[in-house]
Amino acid sequence: MKSDVEIAQEAEMLPISKIAAELELTEDDLELYGRYKAKITPEAYKKAANRPDGKLILVTAINPTPAGEGKTTTSIGLADAFKRQGKKVAAALREPSLGPCFGIKGGAAGGGYAQVVPMEDINLHFTGDFHAITTAHNLLAAVIDNHIQHGNELDIDVRRVVWKRVLDLNDRALRHVVVGMGGKAHGVPRETGFDITVASEMMAIFCLSKNLMDMKKRLGKIIVAYTRSGKPVIADDLHVTGALTLLFKDAIKPNIVQTLEGTPVLIHGGPFANIAHGCNSVIATKYALKFADYVITEAGFGADLGAEKFLDIKCRFAGLCPDAVVIVATVRALKMHGGLPKDQLDKEDPAALEKGFANLEKHIESIHSFGLPVVVAINRFPTDTDAELSYVCKHCEEIGAKTALSEVWGKGGAGGIELAEKVEEAMKEPKDFHFIYDVNESIPEKLEKIAHTIYGADGVDFTPAAKKQLDEAESLGFDRMPVCVAKTQYSLSDDATKLGRPKGFRITVRELRISAGAGFIVALTGNVLTMPGLPKHPAAENMDIDENGKITGLF
Repeated sequence: MKSDVEIAQEAEMLPISKIAAELELTEDDLELYGRYKAKITPEAYKKAANRPDGKLILVTAINPTPAGEGKTTTSIGLADAFKRQGKKVAAALREPSLGPCFGIKGGAAGGGYAQVVPMEDINLHFTGDFHAITTAHNLLAAVIDNHIQHGNELDIDVRRVVWKRVLDLNDRALRHVVVGMGGKAHGVPRETGFDITVASEMMAIFCLSKNLMDMKKRLGKIIVAYTRSGKPVIADDLHVTGALTLLFKDAIKPNIVQTLEGTPVLIHGGPFANIAHGCNSVIATKYALKFADYVITEAGFGADLGAEKFLDIKCRFAGLCPDAVVIVATVRALKMHGGLPKDQLDKEDPAALEKGFANLEKHIESIHSFGLPVVVAINRFPTDTDAELSYVCKHCEEIGAKTALSEVWGKGGAGGIELAEKVEEAMKEPKDFHFIYDVNESIPEKLEKIAHTIYGADGVDFTPAAKKQLDEAESLGFDRMPVCVAKTQYSLSDDATKLGRPKGFRITVRELRISAGAGFIVALTGNVLTMPGLPKHPAAENMDIDENGKITGLF
């Protein structure tokens, strides 16, 4: 089997203007970035504003394992399958981060014969959106230190500057740093650190804003520090909101590319789901819903993270309601959740499969708790036996979830026809979409509902530091916002080693961060990090480019 990059390099791409024409977009609606990438103008959306929205299909998954699940691949293959059925379809996906691209996880352009192209461009610099976010974030950081250096008119407490710097790479050495060293001319010494760009509040704002002016309002509300009397200092106080906004004048426009089969894909924004809200931009999703009759979108990691945040945060802010939810699972991953070692996943093990199925069962229950119909996409591997596949299908049906075998990795859209048919059936089922919590409930009440309903936890505990932050958030009036939980992606609990469906556990909140611009509270649990590190042998070691510009080693 050819590698993903080899398959992508052999693809015969169509000019992006022809792809956009399938969504009734003209060349005047596009700003071209070469032949195969473009941004869609706000004017194009305005022309389509009175059209009815298409059907929205959310793709999520079980808790990820090293065995692989294939959520993005399934999303792309499902879109291609709908196109093969003659549907007017588009996918709306996140942009990949360079951190995992050069680390170990890989990119986010799908795989096999269900990919988005040009794959190399999408996984690398693409159209510069992440650079705009990184630059704007760091401009705000520079202005804060500059303000302190030149007299500190706002009386900022240098011990309580909460706005770090960011970089779109995995670099553990930058988690904790000291700036302002070298004497008076070089700034005021203080402790700070770096987060990865996709964890920036600016990334969240970018993905939740309705348009550029909505983004401007949100940017101005960002809390960057506190005064020595405990008053929040926001970006507007530093008179820099306009400068921050202008850096997004092009980035705010969604990008359009294509699958290997020529299906239009809008790729825009890319917050991680374990440390941020894990969904592509509201703008791209809304554009897609106006231009297409079927829109496939995804939320990062398992349904306990990305899907919960998509439904409780993104849908709440954007007024969206999915028509169906697809949960991606593999027999291999379920056996790993059942305790089978990675090197033994190719053998049939009914006991491990039965135990691991509990993880999938919990995610099905979680989506049903939102009042939405579920289809389980079983991403088929050659080593899966008929007995194993039959077991998963039978038990899914017993708990009210349709199932379909998916072979899009090896067959493209043709391998997703059964899945598309089952999704069509699910969309006809009655739904009663509702949020898990009321936004006006207290922060502990909201966290308890997420922990009980989505994770299956017995409750939530706060460290002394988190309790102090909770009191401050309540006193400042920032407690009546949605909650974005930062948690390990590998487990329903906040302990990455607890696979399957753990019982008898509690969630520990160690820190609360107020993201006033994004409009939610971030609750950091367990030992989740907002700046990842590289593995011993990062993927970057295997990458190269020759004199003709041909890339190798990129998946």
